[in-house]
Amino acid sequence: MVNILLIVVFLLLGFFLQRFKFVPANTSKYLNNYLIYVVLPALALRYLPQIKLRTELFLPVAAAWIGFGLSWLIFGTLGKKYGWGNSITGCLVITAGLANTSFVGIPIMQALYGEEAVIIALLIDQAGSFIIVSSVAVIVASIYSVGKKRKRDITRKILTFPPFLFFLIAFGLNFYGLEIGGRFEALLQVITATLTPVALTSVGLQVKVDFAALKSKFLWYGLSYKLLLIPLVILLLFKYVFQLEGLILQVSVMEAAMAPMITGSIIAITHDLEPKLASLLVGIGIPLSFFTLAIWYFILS
Repeated sequence: MVNILLIVVFLLLGFFLQRFKFVPANTSKYLNNYLIYVVLPALALRYLPQIKLRTELFLPVAAAWIGFGLSWLIFGTLGKKYGWGNSITGCLVITAGLANTSFVGIPIMQALYGEEAVIIALLIDQAGSFIIVSSVAVIVASIYSVGKKRKRDITRKILTFPPFLFFLIAFGLNFYGLEIGGRFEALLQVITATLTPVALTSVGLQVKVDFAALKSKFLWYGLSYKLLLIPLVILLLFKYVFQLEGLILQVSVMEAAMAPMITGSIIAITHDLEPKLASLLVGIGIPLSFFTLAIWYFILS
């Protein structure tokens, strides 16, 4: 219960800090850089070397790919049928298709299910969401926008991204049966302990709520898919088709039910794919997701 309250407190802290002029406008950028270059690599080194790899762990990773693939299929088809235009269609595919599995997802999984859930969430984020947002999402953005992105640039971005590099290093340690101990392990514990306060404060700083735009039907199309439809699909598919149960099922569904990813919205915005809608999906999606996540948590309990 205390962990859940901390999540709400730091999210609200970030949201209210937006109102004070003494807080630099680029504070969230610095916090995000700390998370990307320090905390996420530390999480990988702390948890992944000790994980026992099992076939069923590939399913949570697959959930992220299913979520994005189904988003492309549904919104791509509907966009063509009803003539939404490339800008709206591309925005919905990318922003609704990607879940905030790291900055919001990992702290919530840790609070709800404990340390073991962090390992599963980290797998979903690094082998699923990150690779998608760094490659397939950029390709989709290029298809629906005027500008093009070279394949070489996409590959370089993936291979030089610090969390992904440490993700590979951690799995190398796992493969050779090596674990990190001593003072370095203690340092990793201190660093990873900062995940929740820093990540949720950063998210709160970036949330922009535009109540005047709540009438947009495309906003609700995207949020209905992200917060309701795709977690339902993952629940039914994993539970009744793949016979998955327990913590892996819970984390897979809950991570699928996370609000749209901030990085995904940034990709849509930088490719001029309905920037206002992309921002709105995140700004409304994150606070709304706390209510829908509570419902999914109750269903899975």
